[in-house]
Order: sequence, then C-alpha cells, then structure tokens
Amino acid sequence: MPSRAPLQRKIHGLDCVEEVSMLKRELLPLVEDESRLTFDLLRAKLTIDVNGTSRSTEEIDAAIQRTGLRFEPWVDSSPSDEPVSFWQKHRRAILTAVSGLCGVTGWMLQTFYGRSDNVAEELAQSSELGISPIAATIYLIGIISGLILVLPKAWRSLVSLRPDMNLLMSVAVVGAIAIGEWFEASTVAFLFSLSLLLESWSIGRARRAISALMQWTPPVARLVSESGDVLETPPDEIAIGSTLQVRPGDKVPLDGVVLSGASDIDQSPITGESVPVEKEVGDTVYAGTINGDGVLTMQTTKTSDDSTLARIIRMVSEAGSKRANAEQWVEKFAAIYTPIVFASALLVMLVPPLLFAASWDDWIYRSLVLLVIACPCALVISTPVSVISALTSAARHGVLIKGGVFIELPAALDAIAFDKTGTLTHGEPAVSEIVLGIDGSDVPVLDEQAFLSLAASIASQSSHPLSLAIVDYARESDVQTTTATNVVAIPGKGTTAMVDGRLIWMGSERLMKDQSISCSRTKGLLNEATFRDHSVVIVGDSERVLGIVLLRDPVRSIAHGVIARLRESGINHISMLTGDHDAAAQRVAEQAGIDDVHSQLLPEDKVEVIGLMVEEYGNVAMVGDGVNDAPALAIATLGIAMGGSGSDAAIETADITLMSDDLNLLPWLRDHSVRTLLIIRQNIIFALSIKFIFVLLTFLGYASLWAAIAADTGASLLVIFNALRLLQTRSTNG
Repeated sequence: MPSRAPLQRKIHGLDCVEEVSMLKRELLPLVEDESRLTFDLLRAKLTIDVNGTSRSTEEIDAAIQRTGLRFEPWVDSSPSDEPVSFWQKHRRAILTAVSGLCGVTGWMLQTFYGRSDNVAEELAQSSELGISPIAATIYLIGIISGLILVLPKAWRSLVSLRPDMNLLMSVAVVGAIAIGEWFEASTVAFLFSLSLLLESWSIGRARRAISALMQWTPPVARLVSESGDVLETPPDEIAIGSTLQVRPGDKVPLDGVVLSGASDIDQSPITGESVPVEKEVGDTVYAGTINGDGVLTMQTTKTSDDSTLARIIRMVSEAGSKRANAEQWVEKFAAIYTPIVFASALLVMLVPPLLFAASWDDWIYRSLVLLVIACPCALVISTPVSVISALTSAARHGVLIKGGVFIELPAALDAIAFDKTGTLTHGEPAVSEIVLGIDGSDVPVLDEQAFLSLAASIASQSSHPLSLAIVDYARESDVQTTTATNVVAIPGKGTTAMVDGRLIWMGSERLMKDQSISCSRTKGLLNEATFRDHSVVIVGDSERVLGIVLLRDPVRSIAHGVIARLRESGINHISMLTGDHDAAAQRVAEQAGIDDVHSQLLPEDKVEVIGLMVEEYGNVAMVGDGVNDAPALAIATLGIAMGGSGSDAAIETADITLMSDDLNLLPWLRDHSVRTLLIIRQNIIFALSIKFIFVLLTFLGYASLWAAIAADTGASLLVIFNALRLLQTRSTNG
C-alpha cells in the first residue's frame, strides 16, 4: 500500500473537549487507533493519520460531517487571524444574554401580572397551560436562545444512541415544559448556556495567552543586500545566511547570530528571563525578542517556520492532543456515567408511580432534577481547563511542555539524572587560575597583569574556545592587549607570534616539548591532580616557561541550591552522568551536592544507566543539553532539555524544554506539576461532591430544577476559576 500524507482539516468551533469527543466518536471506528488523531485546539486544526489504512478521504470527511461541525481543508498559508464577523465572535454571549433577559421578563409577567384581576385574566384566559400566551412566548424565546447551539448536538446524540450532557439538558428542559414548569425550563436553558459560555471564555483566555506569541514576530525584516541597501522584506521570504539589520526597539525577525554591534535584548517572550541580556558579536538572538538601544547586524540561522518562536507555538499547539491521565480518566468516566444517569432518571420517573401509586407529576419532576444535577458539565471541563492553564503558565515562565501527559510526570518523579557539561556547568571554559614563576627562576619574569596581557594578545588572534576564555578574562580584568604579529597556528599544539619584538609561544604540553628550554619543573606540575582537572595553556619565550593558564568549565553558581531544593521536594536519588574523566566529574558533583556519579560514559552507556535507574527507582527524569544526551532523554520517563544552550536533537527528543539555562526552573517545574495535580483533584472531588449531595436531596424531595442547574453552573464557575489560578505568575527562585 503506497504511503499517504496525513489529512488536515480546519474545524470551525473546535474549542473544547466536547467537540473533540464528538469527532472521536465518529472517526475512531474508521482509523481504529486514537493516536492517529491529533487535535490542535489553538488553531482549530484536526490531523488524521490515514497511512496504512484503506479509508478514503471521502469517508473521513463524511464522518466529520456527521458531527455537524463545519470544516474545510487546512491551508498552511492561510492567516491564523482570519476575520470573523461580530455575530460569529459574540453569538454565544448574545444568545445567553437574550436567554437570561427573556427568563426574567417571563417570570415578571407570570408573577406580577398574576396579581392584577383584570390584566392577568385577560392574558391567561386563552391559555390551557396555566400561563399567559405572552409569558409562554417570551419563555420560549429565552429557552430557544439558550439551547439553539445545543439542540443540534443533542439530536445527534439521540440518533446515535450516545447520550451526552447536551441531551441531558435538552430532555430536562422539554420535560419541564411538558409538566408546566416554564420558569424552571427557562432557568435551566439560561444557566446551561451560561456554563458553556464560561467554558468557552476560560479556554479562550488560556489560548490567547499562547497565541499572543504569534504577534511577537514583526511583519517585515530589514534585509541588507550585497550592495549594502536595506530592503524591508517579510520574514518568511528570507533565506538562511541572510544579513539583517535590527534597529533599537525593533523586534528580532528571525533566529541568528550577531555580526556587528552590541545591545541589550529583552528575551522574556522566549526564555522567560525578566532582565534584558547583553548581546555582542557571535551571540545568538531569537525571533520575537526585542532589541534595546543598540543597532545590530545579524546573520540568520533559521527560516521563519523553524525559528525558536515558531517551534514554541507549534509545540504548544500540538500539546493539547497529548492529554493528561486525569483528562483521559474523566472522559472515560463521563462516557459510562451519562448513560447510567439516563437509566436512573427513567427508573426514578417510572418505578414509584407504577409500583407505589405515587404522583406522576412529582416523580417526573424529580427525574428531571436528577438529569440536570447529574449532568457532568463541571466534571468534564474541570481537567482540560486546568491542563491548558498549566501549559500556558509554564510557557510564560520559559518552560515548554509538549503535552498534558507530561505536566503530571514532574510531580511523580522518583529520581533525576543530570548531564554535567552545559547542564550543571556553563558548558564553556573559563580561567580559574594563573600560575607564574615555574621554570628558570623563583621570581616571576612577569607580573600577572603583564603575563595576562601577553597571553591575551596572542589569544585574540584565535577562535579556539580556550583562547576566547583568556581574552574574556583579560577584558574582565581591565588588562590592555598589544598587537601580535607573525602569528602562526600549529595544528593540535598552539600558536607562536611576535609580541613587542619577542617571539612568544602559547599552547599545549606538546608545543612546550618542541621548545629548546628546560621545563622539567613544569612537567612535574602537569602531572599533579590539580592540573589534570584543568585545561592547561602554557606560555613561554625562547628561554623559559613564563606561566600557565588553568581553565575549566565552572559549575553553575545555583546548582547546589537547586539540587537541595529538589531533594526537599521529595526526590531522594539524584545522579550525574558524564563522558568526562573521574577527577573532573567528582569535582563538579561535590560542588553541586550530588553523591552518585557516573563518569567516562559514551552515549550508549548513558542509555544503559538510565535504563537501570528506571528499573530500580521507577519514574526517572534525564536533564541534558547535547546531541549525545538525546538517546538518554528518549529512554527516560521524562526527558528535560536545557534549551538555551541545548542542541536541536536534545530539544526535539525531550518532553519538556527549558528555554533558558536557569536551573531554578527545575524545582519550579516540580512545584508547578504538584500544584496542577492538586487543583485537578480539588476540581474533580468538588464536582462529584456537589452531584452526590444534590442526588440525595432529589430523592428526599428537597431539590428543584433551578436549584440543580444553579448548583451545576456554580460548580462549573468555581472549578474554572480554580483552574485559572494556575495562570498566576510565581517566582522560579523558590
């Protein structure tokens, strides 16, 4: 069977779990596997994987058509903010307002006019329902307004014999009208419409917080042509390797590196960092960030659809299809619960009158109350709103979570494994010590400042990471450099150059051995444990070794505190995995407060260690940043990539990406996960408790229709606002 591309459809009105459930009911019998269906609620997009199936496009489209939802083929180039009419945008709110207004007006006519001897008799004299025709008409307008968006769904539910909350409410309203309870029928229709409006608003609010990111990409970029002219060009027309100019206050249009200039850039939309970051030549800049007061010239490294910002939007959009376990449980529970409610209501209506000669009107009314209060509205919306709010809040903090299923895992972790380089350390060498007066004399030939000036003068002619670290250290120490001439790079060994008329060499031990000088004392030092734990750059002239620069990758200053906070949160086993030698690994582990160290590991060794940890401890997270970490990230229960310095392979493989290199985000993520699960449990327990209490009141005869729907709407409102608390910003620093 030839390979087939996925079918993509834009589904109008795809904005909550109800529409997702409707589509699943029709499509699952065709595709058989739920993993073939991907729902992008942010863009109202449905993707169906039909590869390997015999289902035709016509069959798939017919199944979508049966749900009653309007759809069309997905077009990537279509604008995401396509214009909508005022009615399309506000119809639910308008209909709810009309429903409520008509309900109040009908009640006033029924109540107050009934006290006037002449007017009331005149209004009611032609009515056989005990209500004036005018009041009944107004009630009916309110009921239709409240249910007009619900009735088509209720009808499809009835025809397919798959009862849902739309059918529950519709039956309750029709039943209330049948027994003459017009006010309660109108109240049920209004409050149910209000609950759906609140659900739509709450999910829309969480969605808008993410879709606002789309506005961070500027409409045009300033492209510098080969002739030096600046042309305003849409970002999606700019190729990799192009040169762009970014003026002060402009948004960076694409990912790239700085070619010239220096400025402070606000990276908060991407990394969540609250303080602008200094950028200079060679630094990476991201699309959607805001330039400060300097003019930058940059070279693009990503296209517009592959930028960090575009990937964030795409990943968060797709996250909704990877549902949390709590969401799946609620959906399965509701699928069983709703038919049981229908059956129970039917028994309540029939058994007492038939077996005990009880009043039909009384028990029909009680059965309708049971239908209303048992509606799983609050229960169904409690979890998805919580998950979407949690995902949105995490994105605001610079934590990109690839689905609801992964928001639960940080709270359940039993162990964490850290990569060393670039994760616990900065991933770049830095000067840690300068050693002088080694050979030839006990008194240094040069003081530290003069020596550092000499070393930095030669290092400035090289792009080697160790040379760059020496130049940075000299700049931070306010040491002036001089011009090095006749610079000769010796591959694998180092560099020689003329500085102030002297021939100076700088490099490794191998370069030192090539010199005709006495260096026995230096050789002895290099064999000491302290020196073996460093990268060593030796500097000398034609007569002697002038000094040694020791460099190493420093441990992040916050690493120890972060590890301590993770232990306090209940994660007792924390390991470090590295390909580095034992001495360097033990040094970093000691400074970070980690006891379990695995060193000199190849990528496949890391995979083996993670596998053993999963067997021993259960839920294990792997935190890494490099290409060599990708296999371990994939096999761990939860893969977390350090996105600020991480490789594309690590970021794509990981389940969660930290968009900055701030390790404080790890304990924040665990606390956020625990808080999310707590709110989900609170919502589920509260929703079910309200149901249980009102079911008891119904059987005891103390519950009414309007009180039941008011309780359900109130419960929906409370669980929504409880879930939206997750959108509140909390500090990541503990």
